[in-house]
This record gives sequence, structure tokens and C-alpha cells, in this order.
Amino acid sequence: MKHPVDVHVGKRVRHRRWMVGMTQQQLANKVGIKFQQIQKYETGMNRISASRLWDIAEALNVDVRFFFEGIDEEVDAGAAGADGVPGDILADKEALELVRSYYAMPENQRRRLFELARVMSDVA
Repeated sequence: MKHPVDVHVGKRVRHRRWMVGMTQQQLANKVGIKFQQIQKYETGMNRISASRLWDIAEALNVDVRFFFEGIDEEVDAGAAGADGVPGDILADKEALELVRSYYAMPENQRRRLFELARVMSDVA
């Protein structure tokens, strides 16, 4: 049975890996394990040892504490909040790709895209 802490830490590993544009294979190579083990970590099927989490944090260029951020919050992953946004929006791969693409744009284009999105959401 999956422990909620293992699931949370695994999600945070996956989110960070997606945000930096790294594949499971690339992360596995940096840490010295097989990509299948990364898959098991990301789903919470396998627990990540302290030393392995340290190595993953270094490979993803974050502090180890990053993986535990938000762990105290009781979020129903399937439920939408009062604003209609899913509780765990970064669990959506498309949303993460959108954020990554957004920050890859020049600032003036980001500002224009942001304004367009605000106008479009008001219409919907």
C-alpha cells in the first residue's frame, strides 16, 4: 500500500523533473539507477531513501526540502477549489508544459499572452 508521504514526494520529483525538462532516463543516469526505478519513485510505489533523495535533489538543482513542500495541506486531488482550478494543477502534464513554454518566451510576449488569457477567461 502506498504511503501518502511517498506519493507526495514522488509527485514533487515528477513536477520538478518536468519543470526542468528532464526525462526519467536522464534523471536516472544522473543518479546512477534505472529509469524504471524513477517511475516507481514518482508514483509512490517505492520509497526514496534519504541518500537517494539527496542525489535526486542535486540532479534537479533543488534543496531536499522542496520535495516536502505542501505536505501538510490536505488537498483532494480530484476536487476543484472555489475558483474552479483543480487542487493539484501541476499534476497535469499539459499545465506544466504550458508554464515551461510561458517562461521560455521573452517578457513582452509573456505579458501580452497573459492579458489575452485574462480576457479569454472573462468571456468563458
